[in-house]
Amino acid sequence: MTIDELAVADEPGAWRALGFAVDGDVCVVGDLRFRLAGADTGRGLSGWSLREVGSTELDGLPTTRSDRPPPSEAPPHPNGVSALDHVVAISPALDRSVAALEAAGLDLRRIREEPTPAGAPRQAFFRLGATILEVVQEPAEATARAGGDRPAFFWGLAFVAPDLDATVSTLGDQVSEARPAVQPGRRIATLRRSAGLGVPVALITPAAAGGRGEVPSPS
Repeated sequence: MTIDELAVADEPGAWRALGFAVDGDVCVVGDLRFRLAGADTGRGLSGWSLREVGSTELDGLPTTRSDRPPPSEAPPHPNGVSALDHVVAISPALDRSVAALEAAGLDLRRIREEPTPAGAPRQAFFRLGATILEVVQEPAEATARAGGDRPAFFWGLAFVAPDLDATVSTLGDQVSEARPAVQPGRRIATLRRSAGLGVPVALITPAAAGGRGEVPSPS
């Protein structure tokens, strides 16, 4: 199972301003399409389409089926981004979400029973081709503030930037300084709110050969 397209409620110009190559409202990163649908279409990462998915009932994650072949793999963008490493979703009920995703045919690789720096107690990791879906257990206090149980929802993206220092230099004050990632040997930086995107975005160095390719949870 692989990702065809991810829909983001951002204006194409906002991505162009950050050094992404955009054709109309489509940005191809590696072999994935990003549909930049505009700020008036919702908020953040608003949905995705998957190939060979058994069901589109993914515990609230907006999903459609696709049988389109991948686009020709895009070269690195002017900002140095070369691929999508990770999609992050949040679930108030991780076991429920894991059951729904497995029932739809997603490939569960592991559940990590360790807290993240942001306080999420557990995370589940699914493999979708070269990309990882990380589903983060929402901290109980956040679930209580939101008014109780609700479906899972998309949260953010992590792109691979092989020369992270060059990418950070290109983006200037729109991005944080690079710092060590949770995984040994990897480094990460995050776009600031001033970058003008409606979805949280991290930039991370490639995984070591044989590594799981997981990125830190939201912080």
